[in-house]
Amino acid sequence: MQEAITITEQPVSVSVPVGYSFTLRCRAQGHSSLQYQWFCQYQSDCRLIPGATNQDLPIIAEQTQLYTCRVNDLHRNAVFSDWVKVEVHQCVARGLPPRLWQGEPVIVLNPQEQRVEVGQPLQLQCAAMGVPAPSYQWYRNGNLLEQQKRKKLRITHTRVSDSGTYLCCASNSHGEHWSSAVDVHIGPRGSGKFFATGKIALLVGNNLYQHHPNLMAPVRDVFELRHLLEHLGFQVVSLLDLNKAEMATAVTEFLQLLGKGVYAIFYYAGHGYEHLGRNYMVPVDAPQPYAPENCISVQRILQKMQQQQTALNIILLDTCRKWYNPGRALSQVQPLEPWGNTVYGYSTSEDAEAYELQDGEFSSGIFMKYLKKHILQEKKVTHMLEDVLEDIGRDPLVTGKQVMEIKHTLKEARSLTDPICPSGAAAERWGHGHELPSRTVTFPCGARVQLRFLRLFSNLMFVCAKPLAPLAHITEPQLLLHQLETDAVAIQRESCLDHVETLLASVYKREELDCIFQLCALQKIQTDVVLQLDLHYTQPSTNQRTCESLQTTLQKSLLRQFVCQRKDSQPAPARVCPQDALGLGTEPKGSLGTGSGHSLPSSSPSTFSSEPEENDESELALPGPGQDRP
Repeated sequence: MQEAITITEQPVSVSVPVGYSFTLRCRAQGHSSLQYQWFCQYQSDCRLIPGATNQDLPIIAEQTQLYTCRVNDLHRNAVFSDWVKVEVHQCVARGLPPRLWQGEPVIVLNPQEQRVEVGQPLQLQCAAMGVPAPSYQWYRNGNLLEQQKRKKLRITHTRVSDSGTYLCCASNSHGEHWSSAVDVHIGPRGSGKFFATGKIALLVGNNLYQHHPNLMAPVRDVFELRHLLEHLGFQVVSLLDLNKAEMATAVTEFLQLLGKGVYAIFYYAGHGYEHLGRNYMVPVDAPQPYAPENCISVQRILQKMQQQQTALNIILLDTCRKWYNPGRALSQVQPLEPWGNTVYGYSTSEDAEAYELQDGEFSSGIFMKYLKKHILQEKKVTHMLEDVLEDIGRDPLVTGKQVMEIKHTLKEARSLTDPICPSGAAAERWGHGHELPSRTVTFPCGARVQLRFLRLFSNLMFVCAKPLAPLAHITEPQLLLHQLETDAVAIQRESCLDHVETLLASVYKREELDCIFQLCALQKIQTDVVLQLDLHYTQPSTNQRTCESLQTTLQKSLLRQFVCQRKDSQPAPARVCPQDALGLGTEPKGSLGTGSGHSLPSSSPSTFSSEPEENDESELALPGPGQDRP
């Protein structure tokens, strides 16, 4: 029997941005004239829409609701259309939908990378606009998941086999749009919610300036921070005394090794300044006075870090933030993306100085004194820095003079102690690829000497000579190690730091350091380095002193490559380690001062000074402006 009323065109569900105008349509056939009435349902309340008595219902999207249309004839026959959903997206990215949008799917919410414990539920979500509303299909490792056809992918009890790369396809009659692909890691219980695909750090400390007062604290601060970060599983490159070109090169290499999911730290200690909320680092070759073009923009570095899809970006600046170059134009930088993964740790507040604590041979910044106390804590990185801030605030040496400042957009509880779970191809090695193996040399008299190469910083190493088993036919042996004269020797000598031998002694046994030679500024080496080892000894039979010499060559290709980009596996992630296991020096005692001579009387130890940067940057091809650390 023929129906009295037949709906020939059902309304269709749509997914649109708030404020979007569109029309729901309903068409029907009957044996007499037909009347239409539209209804909407919001939550559990179904309401008649006054005046909505046409086949078409114009709508300006305000909130997500359900709609249906009743069609009746003169004989009291009635039929309802399908319920359709008008999904309204309240927040969409700028520029969506595109101006000439025809209703094709447009992804407005991409799934997020996740780490889930075995047995726990997994939920991924994708959302797309479209007219009609898109349908969804999920894939894992390129394979269609037959049961996953909704916006939300749900797995109630995950297994290790559920790990993989997921993505979602949104499609309607106008076409299809794919979400971004995300990695899902299903691990054993206790593996934690957050993880890094790698941990990379670049530490730069500028001490010996050509045209500005020298500093003391960056040497020890970079040294100690390097060891702390390595205990947290970071691959670290630590560099001393870089000019502008060398700083730009090191930063470029650093940025190239960052990738999706990586935890990245950039730390700088040295002269610097702030101009209208932007921070600049001063290379060791900056003139006096220096201009923006002589320095490096921190904001540009952070912007480039973000572009690598890192999971966590941390900038720590151990430098003053005194205002400088007020008449100069700002460097060209763009606002940071609102990705919620950036942390700034400033060692001092705006237009203020960062102080060093003098202690005989060494100085340390106030900031580092407390950073090394808390950095190994298993807590959200911003909470860890807040503990540092509070301790600095209680230090009587800097009351009213130095207050740490923290700025961040970190939306997740990520910690520096989070485990490493490499994703995709093998991660890059950074700072571990060019360790020189020890070698043994034999003198004509039969004496054997071992040469070891001890790298305190990525561009500073010590060559240590140690005699092996003594020989009966020689007495009173004495070793001397020196570099044969070349054009670069003078440059090397100028770069040498007298007080780093104390750092060396804190790491290695005293008997290993009887004969040492310091090789500095390895990035400047242009030729192979030839070392001469002299052995002075007494012949018991004649009681005469004799000298024998041997030469050994260190290839420049190994010495210069302080930034390593060799493909390899990552080191195992380190969990929280007790600080006393690091072999770091005790806290200093002495007078407190800034790099240019501002000093305070001191009654208790202090350590470290750091200055982070501002919230914008654009290109890092070459550095931006900078200024001096008081």
